[in-house]
Amino acid sequence: MSLAAERAGLSPERLARIDSHLKRSYVDPGKIAGALTLVHRRGETAHCSPLGLQDRERGVPMSEDTIFRIYSMTKPITSVALMTLYEHGLFQLDDPVHRFIPAFRDLGVYAGGKHPDFATEPCRRAMTVRDLLTHTSGLTYGFMERTNVDHAYRKLGLGTFGKGFRGNLEAFVDEVATLPLEFSPGTAWNYSVSTDVCGRLVEILSREPLDRYLKRHLFEPLAMVDTGFQVPDTKRERFAACYMRGPGKKTLLMDDPATSAYLRPPAYFMGGGGLVSTAADYLRFCRMLLGGGELDGARILGRKTIELMTRNHLPGGQDLTQASIGMFAETTMRGTGFGLGFSVTLDPVAAGNAGSVGSYAWGGAASTIFWIDPAEELIVIFLTQLFPSRTFNFRGQLQSIVYGAITD
Repeated sequence: MSLAAERAGLSPERLARIDSHLKRSYVDPGKIAGALTLVHRRGETAHCSPLGLQDRERGVPMSEDTIFRIYSMTKPITSVALMTLYEHGLFQLDDPVHRFIPAFRDLGVYAGGKHPDFATEPCRRAMTVRDLLTHTSGLTYGFMERTNVDHAYRKLGLGTFGKGFRGNLEAFVDEVATLPLEFSPGTAWNYSVSTDVCGRLVEILSREPLDRYLKRHLFEPLAMVDTGFQVPDTKRERFAACYMRGPGKKTLLMDDPATSAYLRPPAYFMGGGGLVSTAADYLRFCRMLLGGGELDGARILGRKTIELMTRNHLPGGQDLTQASIGMFAETTMRGTGFGLGFSVTLDPVAAGNAGSVGSYAWGGAASTIFWIDPAEELIVIFLTQLFPSRTFNFRGQLQSIVYGAITD
């Protein structure tokens, strides 16, 4: 791909540092089984390199069409889907959520106690759709293990991506609405099940199940042929194993691709983390965003809507260090704001990378990441399968290498 790299204004020799670094530091020592890194700039795929194994136990090599669990990289897709309905005039960002989901009408903010005996106080204002898209809703995730509200999520089976909850998405969202909020909507940032509620809004507003809406309005128009909530039998040989960091820093098998729940239809569709995809498919999604909402004649969103989504919506223009009440985010917090489904770079110096103001990104629980830098016409996608996502700083290391490869 050296000619493509040169046409893209990137040094092939410097891009080769991606593979040498990942191989030397992670694949060869067994810290990860394998990875796939894709760099796309100015319409050229300058680097697409599978390394190591997609399935260590069976010796299956990583390939360009390996299928990965993208977990929270589902969130930008669900957010885009919801904003397509915004463009139909079906809601406004500051509409109260209870207009569409009545269970959210009488929410309270945690003031004390444990489940089921919580003490609450009234919210300062109603939760809005904007709050859901920006994670300023007051909702949380069960895996946080920080507060009594987090504990209640786990107790009720409302943990990571709804695993353990028995019921459909409507019931999941209604159950979430029975619990106190961590804070009054719009006053802070906290990573949460907010995007799963966005997925339920897609269903309510479109009158279609989330999987069908995503397929008809995003995946089919964008030719994202390998993205969905299930890995079909015809593609299971391309499905990667998922690993976790175990005791003694050992890399342990977490989800066997031969027996994974992703081989079966899910009970319901979690817009916050339920999709599988490939590098090629996610590149098409990113190219649509970078292209102002259009790719190869398929218009998904208007340019101005993309601009709105990728601005900082945190209260008072804060960054995540100022707005967040917790320590978890799939991004660097310093110098980073949050838009409608994406983190947004406000200050590259504070964030500690060479990227541009206005770059936007997110990542997934199994250490997958992507970012888009409109100023550089740059897309980077990194896919591996290792829990937890904060084990290694892949994002920072790749940013150092990729931006160092720009030659113009």
